[in-house]
Amino acid sequence: MSLFNRKAKPVAANNNSNSLSEMALATIHDGVVITDRAGIVQYANPAAATMLDCNGPENAIGLDYGLLIKIESKEGRELTEAENPFIQAMKTGQSLEGYQACLVAGASAKRIPIAISVIPADGGQSNRIITFRNITKELAEEGEQAEFISTASHEMRTPIASIEGYLSLALNPQTATIDARAKGYLESAHNASQHLGRLFRDLLDATKLDDGQVRPHFEPVEMVGAVKQIADTYIIPAKKAKLNFQFGSAEKTPSRGAHRLEQVVYGSVDMNFLREIIDNLIENAIKYTPEGGSIYVNVLGDGDRVLINVTDTGIGISADDLQHIFQKFYRADNSDTRTIGGTGLGLYLVKQRCEAMGGRVWAESAFGEGSTFYVSLPRLTSEEYEKRMIAVRNAGMVRQPGTAAAPAQVVPTAIVAPVVSATPVTPTPTTAPAAAPTATAAPATTASPTNPAPVPAPTPAAPQVSPTPASPAQAATPAAPVAPTVSAAAPVAMPVTSVTPPASPVSATPAPAAPAPVAPTAPPASPMPPAPPTSIAPIPDNTILNNNQNGGKDE
Repeated sequence: MSLFNRKAKPVAANNNSNSLSEMALATIHDGVVITDRAGIVQYANPAAATMLDCNGPENAIGLDYGLLIKIESKEGRELTEAENPFIQAMKTGQSLEGYQACLVAGASAKRIPIAISVIPADGGQSNRIITFRNITKELAEEGEQAEFISTASHEMRTPIASIEGYLSLALNPQTATIDARAKGYLESAHNASQHLGRLFRDLLDATKLDDGQVRPHFEPVEMVGAVKQIADTYIIPAKKAKLNFQFGSAEKTPSRGAHRLEQVVYGSVDMNFLREIIDNLIENAIKYTPEGGSIYVNVLGDGDRVLINVTDTGIGISADDLQHIFQKFYRADNSDTRTIGGTGLGLYLVKQRCEAMGGRVWAESAFGEGSTFYVSLPRLTSEEYEKRMIAVRNAGMVRQPGTAAAPAQVVPTAIVAPVVSATPVTPTPTTAPAAAPTATAAPATTASPTNPAPVPAPTPAAPQVSPTPASPAQAATPAAPVAPTVSAAAPVAMPVTSVTPPASPVSATPAPAAPAPVAPTAPPASPMPPAPPTSIAPIPDNTILNNNQNGGKDE
């Protein structure tokens, strides 16, 4: 009997299938957890037990998934239940695909970057299948790519800016004269350089958030007023494009609730991120809506979420393109979009900014029938808003301690360059008076009835004598004596702060406590010919008196 006519023996299909499934689940590196509708774990494979740090799959069975799987945002920020898409998918029975988050593993609290998915069985009426995989290696590769893109974009911005600048000069009739044909070529080149500049700017913005250089800074915001303020800046551009622009329209609002203009909605957002989101969505609506069309911007509260929608009556998006529009560098390719410029990064930035704030973005559209883009962000109650506003105000007061007390100001007379005594200090402490050699000058002395205390030399110094008479400028340095009468000790500077300005001019009679002037002889170590006393003695003494009488201020 031929082999082809031999009938195969029946096989225990169920047992074989179960064993193969068990083998596959025990072998793969992705974690797999199956729960019932109430969220109680029914199955966990070895990879899941390892990543969750629960010491074996059997220890996970029977636990609530919330106790077993704890996730944070990919930036490491703790997520509330309202802004946690994983918890929302488990509660509502909706699917979640490839949400990037940070898994907090068991008692060790080790953080593991993962991509987690939720697949509801039987339309969400029974079990939920949770899969997650470690994406540490992928993030490292993406980080290297982002670093390269960031570096290249940064380096290219300078030459592109130079090209754009020179082309602008060439197109300026005040700096250059060109014919109409050349002007057309230069305008095309100028537009291309501007497009490259926008591309590099968007690349830098995208990579900064990807590699963690930029983090959201949340603040409590009244959402309707904040979005309206941003949207109002596009009223004039919309009029120039001959479009009807309206804020707060009830058209094309979600079926889950009706719009109320008087509704007050609070949220916690990064205002810079929110502005980028609204800017990109409205700019796209203006670009892809032909003349005579309309654009509507709306904000409403939807349970614990803030829902923002931007609706246009433009060319629309096909079903195939709708699945990819939020990918990096993706642009719909049809005859209507080829003539419209763009970088393919605008909607990617919108998605990136939304997810960084704990939100999500999606679109509804049909080709030729317009589009509606929805942004869902966490909502705050009025009580939470007031609490956060109080915290912000308190933080602002703490950051401004200088308003309570102004910093102390230095009085100009308190710190003055040291004034050198006209007579060097000898081993016997003196006030270093120096009588004027001429009858026309007042007694040149730093000692006065208000300052009779002797000033001892802090450290003995070797005699330093200038071979030439000292000038007033040299009198400020202790190394060069000013008076022609010097001794073996180096002159000592006397700060002005120790001298009290006299109530009356100094008497011509020297102070009683002052010793006799030192003979005008040079020290034996370094002889110096005596200088004419009338040429230098009055200068430092008068300077000292003037400084004292004027409170240490220069004339």
